Amino acid sequence: MTEKPTMIAFQDVHKYYGDYHALRGITATIRAGEFFSLLGPSGCGKTTLLRTIAGFEGISSGAVMIDERNMAGVPANQRPTNMVFQSYAIFPHLTVGENVGFGLRKARLPKAELAAKVAEALEMVGLGGYGDRAAHALSGGQRQRVALARALILKPKVLLLDEPLSALDKKMREQMQVELIRLQRQVGITFILVTHDQEEALVMSDRIAVMFEGEIAQLADPETLYRRPNSRKVADFIGTMNFLPAKILSEVGDKIEIEAQGFGQLTLEAEQAPGAVSGDGAVVGFRPETLTILFEGQTATDRESMAVIEEVVYYGDMTYYDVKLDGTERPIRISMRNVFGRPVLEIGDRTRVAWSPGALVMFR
Repeated sequence: MTEKPTMIAFQDVHKYYGDYHALRGITATIRAGEFFSLLGPSGCGKTTLLRTIAGFEGISSGAVMIDERNMAGVPANQRPTNMVFQSYAIFPHLTVGENVGFGLRKARLPKAELAAKVAEALEMVGLGGYGDRAAHALSGGQRQRVALARALILKPKVLLLDEPLSALDKKMREQMQVELIRLQRQVGITFILVTHDQEEALVMSDRIAVMFEGEIAQLADPETLYRRPNSRKVADFIGTMNFLPAKILSEVGDKIEIEAQGFGQLTLEAEQAPGAVSGDGAVVGFRPETLTILFEGQTATDRESMAVIEEVVYYGDMTYYDVKLDGTERPIRISMRNVFGRPVLEIGDRTRVAWSPGALVMFR
């Protein structure tokens, strides 16, 4: 598949607020038509980086390029971008249609043409026929759709989304995630989402930049970030990750022989040990769903270890077990789907745990 052209390029971007170094040498590209997420904890610089694209923040050095044009000196209202804010910024005294068409006031379009553009934008976000409704009477999800329609009616090359779903309840948030994915595919423009919600980023994005302390720690597609994080910090931030002490015994070609607490001696591929070094002080990481509790009559397809159940948390569709593998000092978490006929184990039960070396990642 042909790679899409670059829409946005950050070239060694630095941003200072006095002595505070908010962005530290950001170099990355975002492709045309991509759903891209900036993910990280509060204060990591993700919103600052988004605002440098919009033109709401200047940069101290480097360059921000949009569609191969350097944005230095280009004001926000002349950039091919539009932003949907966390607060939506809907005008309560205007109708839905007046809100959506607000950005076209200066275009002085004929009334019929403006009405057609507003209607098209509302249909796009699933609010066809809502044009005459009072904006203050809308639900949270509807207000979010109005904000999207108002941004998209101007046909930007890039839509910037600053945590637009954070004010919604869980059910509405999940519904709007699907709506945003559908909308992005429909309009085909570049969407850039800022979020601190790891699950939201994994669900919605083509690629994700994980940020800590003003730097991009890893930029990859969701599966790579989840399965093959490049550092313990990224692994710990993306979802739930178990860690057990380990050490490297030898390295031959692209094979690494290690000894891991609870798992014993095993061989990993070199790509499973990003930045790892020989000796003690390393850990192996693995996701809760990559281990399986073996019930009576089941056999392991790869490796097997003994363990004791220390905690059981039942969620209906899933049960989470905290188990202590023989030879380990602290429990690990295993997630099991509650299929029909499968028993739920109790605290103190001895059990067998199946695992595969291919699911492990080793970090310093």
